[in-house]
Amino acid sequence: MHHETSGPPGATPLLLLHGGGVAGWMWEPLRAHLDPARRVIVPDLPGHGRSAAEDYASHEETVARLIPLLERETGPATVVGFSLGAQLAVLLAARRPDLVADAVVISAQAEPLRAVRPTLALLRLTAGLARNERFARLQARELFIPDALLPRYLETSAALSRTTLLRAVEENLRFAPPSAWSTHPGSALVLVGGDEKPLMHRSAALLNRVHPHSTLEVLRGCGHGIPLQQPVELAARLQERLPG
Repeated sequence: MHHETSGPPGATPLLLLHGGGVAGWMWEPLRAHLDPARRVIVPDLPGHGRSAAEDYASHEETVARLIPLLERETGPATVVGFSLGAQLAVLLAARRPDLVADAVVISAQAEPLRAVRPTLALLRLTAGLARNERFARLQARELFIPDALLPRYLETSAALSRTTLLRAVEENLRFAPPSAWSTHPGSALVLVGGDEKPLMHRSAALLNRVHPHSTLEVLRGCGHGIPLQQPVELAARLQERLPG
């Protein structure tokens, strides 16, 4: 799994986990507003971006691949995840609370969808559209991809395999927070866009209700794209939460 690390060793690590269908590049607008001296780890999750050669298998397998990245660091991390990456942040905090001091969970679905099979059946029929540039451009609008990052999105979308798309979507739709999320000793910030679907608001409320040390914030004027719609505001929140 490809990843990039910047910043001085020994500083509190900040792990940024992207959503499905994009890659680590989605954090560039946010990183432009962070202290450049921060220790930042940005992976391209399996099946995405520079890790496109290996298909996405499951959330559990991906978390197992992320754990060694944090074990190499000198202290517990702040883990920020968006959408699919936010589900991974929850799992990381639950599986390895010693490695996650703070989880920032952005737009995570946490209420399993009932009709998963019909959704996946339709997706199997339309999976090839991800490689269609016209369709990808329409999807980019839905994800609030800025013009400067549109070529990166089109490249990532074209390289996304059918297997990765189906597995990532199924994992996302079936996700429910593990019981250990309720015993995570660290802090958590749960963010959801004010304009997101009711399912996302219910999910955010659930994640906040279950975690004993969490805060829930609704970002007005945002849809399912907070890191790209409000990178300045998100960076300010992270700077407040990160030590020193």
